[in-house]
Amino acid sequence: MPLKRVSQKFNASIKEVTVGTGDKVLKLGGECTYPLYSFDAPMPNPPKVGIEISDKLLSADYPAILKKFYDGCGSIADAAKKACTVKGASFVSLYLESADPNGDNASIDDCVKTAKAVADAVTLPLVIQGSKNEEKDSQLFTKIAEVLRGKNCLFISAKEANYKQIAVGVVQAGEAKVAAESAVDLNLAKQLNTVVTQVGVKLDNVVMHVGQSAVGYGFEYLASTMDRIEAAALEQNDSFLQVPIITPAGQEAWGVKEAVASEQDFPEWGSQEQRGIDMEVSTAAANLTTGSNAVILRHPKSVEAVANIIAALV
Repeated sequence: MPLKRVSQKFNASIKEVTVGTGDKVLKLGGECTYPLYSFDAPMPNPPKVGIEISDKLLSADYPAILKKFYDGCGSIADAAKKACTVKGASFVSLYLESADPNGDNASIDDCVKTAKAVADAVTLPLVIQGSKNEEKDSQLFTKIAEVLRGKNCLFISAKEANYKQIAVGVVQAGEAKVAAESAVDLNLAKQLNTVVTQVGVKLDNVVMHVGQSAVGYGFEYLASTMDRIEAAALEQNDSFLQVPIITPAGQEAWGVKEAVASEQDFPEWGSQEQRGIDMEVSTAAANLTTGSNAVILRHPKSVEAVANIIAALV
C-alpha cells in the first residue's frame, strides 16, 4: 500500500533576521516548518555555516591543528580575510577570547581595535563573540557596536545579567543585531526574549543562543530543549520564541577528549585532526536537525562538510 504523506503546515513562522550589508548579507530564519523539512514547505533561508577565528589564533599556544590553515598570516585581520575564502562559509565570527578577565584580560581599547581591523578586512557578514564575562562584555559590545555602526554585525551574547546594557547599546545605539543567550531551557529563553523587548528592542533584531553541547556529552538535553522551542514557535504560535537560533558548535566540539587527546596518548584513535573534524561535523549536523539556523565552526574542512550536508538536504 503506497504511503500517502500529508504535509505539516503552520500558520506561524520564524522571524527573518538580517546580518551584514551588501550582496553577501546573511539572512536567518523565515521558515514556517520544522528544521530541514523542505518537503513540507519551501525554506527561504537554508541554515548557514560560519567560521570562527579567535583573537588568539596566531599566538604560540593556540592549537596547531586549528591555526595551520592560517600559516603565513601576519595579523588577525589577515587571518579574517583568509577565513572568507573557506568554501561553504557564509559569515565570519570573531571570538574575543583574550578579553576574558580570567585569562589575558585584554583591554577594551585593544579589543575594539581588533574588531575594527577584522571588520575592515572581511568580505562576509561579521558575528562578534565576547569574552563570556558578563560585566566585561557589557562594556565591550557597546564600544565595538559604536565603532562598527553601519556594518550591521551580530553580537553574541546578551544574558539575563547584562541584557539591558547590551541590547540597548548594540541594537539601538549601534544599529546592529544581538543574540539572547539562555541556559538550555525553553522558559528561560522565552523570558529573556520577553524582557529584551521591554527595553525597546524588537525581536527582528534578535537571535537566540539557547546553549551548546558536543554530541555524546549531554546533547540530548539540548536537543529536547530546541525541539520544544520549535514546537512552541510553530505549533503554538508563540511569538517570543519565533526567533532564529545560532549555535557556536565548534567551541564545544573542539574541547572534548576525542578532539584534544593526542595521537601519542591514544594511537588507536587515529588522527587527532580528523577526530576533531568528525566531532565538529557531527555536533553541527545535530544542531541543524534540532533547529539551529546557523552554526559556527572552527576547522575549514568542517565548514565545507556541513555546508555540503545542508545543500544536499534543502
